[in-house]
Amino acid sequence: MAMGKRAVERQEDLFVMHDKLPKSPGHVFYIKLNRLLAEAEFDAWIEALCEPYYASGRGRPSVPPGVYFRMLLVGYFEGIASQRGIAWRCSDSLSLREFLGIPIGKDSPDHSALTYIRDRLPLEVHSEVFIKVLAIAHEKKLLRGKTVAVDSTTLEANAAMKSIVRRDTGEDYHEYLTRLMKERELIAADATPSVDELRRFDKTRQDKKVSNAEWTSKTDEGSRIAKMKDGTTHLAYKAEHVVDLDTNILLAANIYHADEHDTATLEDSVQQAQANQMDAGSESRIEDVAADKGYHAAETLATFAEHTPYRTYIPEPQRKHGNTWTDKPPEHKAAVYATRRRTRGKRGRALQRKRSEVAERSFAHVCETGGARRCWLRGIEKVRKRYAIAAAAHNLSVLMRALFNMGTPRGLQQFKLDLEGLLASVFSWLYAAWLRLTTTPRAARCPTTTNRALAVRIAQEIPSKTAPDSNALFQRAANSAGSTTPLQYDKP
Repeated sequence: MAMGKRAVERQEDLFVMHDKLPKSPGHVFYIKLNRLLAEAEFDAWIEALCEPYYASGRGRPSVPPGVYFRMLLVGYFEGIASQRGIAWRCSDSLSLREFLGIPIGKDSPDHSALTYIRDRLPLEVHSEVFIKVLAIAHEKKLLRGKTVAVDSTTLEANAAMKSIVRRDTGEDYHEYLTRLMKERELIAADATPSVDELRRFDKTRQDKKVSNAEWTSKTDEGSRIAKMKDGTTHLAYKAEHVVDLDTNILLAANIYHADEHDTATLEDSVQQAQANQMDAGSESRIEDVAADKGYHAAETLATFAEHTPYRTYIPEPQRKHGNTWTDKPPEHKAAVYATRRRTRGKRGRALQRKRSEVAERSFAHVCETGGARRCWLRGIEKVRKRYAIAAAAHNLSVLMRALFNMGTPRGLQQFKLDLEGLLASVFSWLYAAWLRLTTTPRAARCPTTTNRALAVRIAQEIPSKTAPDSNALFQRAANSAGSTTPLQYDKP
């Protein structure tokens, strides 16, 4: 066979036959996911839901809503955060084009089409998609919803700290530092300090503080100054998950301002999770709520005890001094003591271990491998839209893993490696068992034999070529027969 050479310059064909166009057999994960969505009649349902937001019979047809939401699902499954990356990946992959239902010869939607559709569809539509996935989980018997865990994390906003301005004067940070230097007469009134001078002055200030009450971002007003998980300070949002501890299904995934404390958003998140379950057709009611010590507050625990049917399992943070109840209502004291008693019990400790495992795993899937740790949109409503679909994709991943033993397209490759490892382990065990059977004397292979005379007779039948190790073999045969007296084998 002659070697082919790659053409540096080539001229494309003017006409290409349809049967000559490249086709893809599709990815098995996306094929099964499409079957799951088709079984739930997802496309007909979402088109009927989005129809009021389009002009019927006017203008050219838009990108189907089913294609838009599938592209956002691809962003989660492929770990792509930006819309440009999602659009490029869908246009580059034949298997993803098959998943989206885009025929050969037509272009896939670009990032601007995704932006137009997101701006057109309100947050309620994205939330209904999340509830629809919960309904599918309920139909598949994967929604329990009685014991939940609550936890939160920070998401980096699409805005830099350099964009913050004063709420009162509108000054940016450099203008603010310049004014401070002029007030302290460190520079002349008409002078303009350099960036290095501003930096050195900022390091020497003692009362340096940047709070959300005084500063805001001019590019993303919904973001707030917050400390991230790695200790750095960024403009961020807060994401809070309510996870079903029995099935790992997300019952609610809410986005809040980063300066809202966990104790202030706990009740809203749990109530939203219960409402989502009811909208999904489930009759389950949340009974137990587990959270970490950041959610512990006497007022919050009293509110749960008096106005909700939920039992809380929240550990107390370590304090230098004990609680003082003289200036607080007696209901606060009763709620704190009741929660302490439940949390320190056997079930409370088990729920805390389960919570730390399941809740943190949900953030790892959605934020790390799912690409939602950094927001590429500006505005809290837009971030909520995108995060709702990421949470729905997480629930679809749990469904796929339970039904087909594959949670992501990349997880199928890991399943192949796990299967190969299992087969290799079984083969190694069988080979080791065969070696033991072929190299062990017959007396050792009969541990149930209790006749001492039979053990001695079997040991004496050992060939003479094994005489240097005959005493050890003779003693092992006698021990297998139940003898504890040291024996000596005499050569014949």
